[in-house]
Amino acid sequence: MFRRREPVPFAFVSEADRFRSNVTPPPRQRSSVGQIAGRWLLGLTIVAGLVGSLVLGMPALSTPSATQTQQSQASQGH
Repeated sequence: MFRRREPVPFAFVSEADRFRSNVTPPPRQRSSVGQIAGRWLLGLTIVAGLVGSLVLGMPALSTPSATQTQQSQASQGH
């Protein structure tokens, strides 16, 4: 099927998928030991916070099955 190409105001927009730069980017700087340790500590802190909130939040999310049975037994006894 014939496809009609419409004019594009900027030629580089239509050729963006074919464009290859001849300029090489500068090499990445290596992270220092302090930066790596800081990233590890930040990651561990975030993970520990999530695990701690899960551990502390689980009792609030669980259904109180033991207290319901005690209440029903107490109401039957009176």
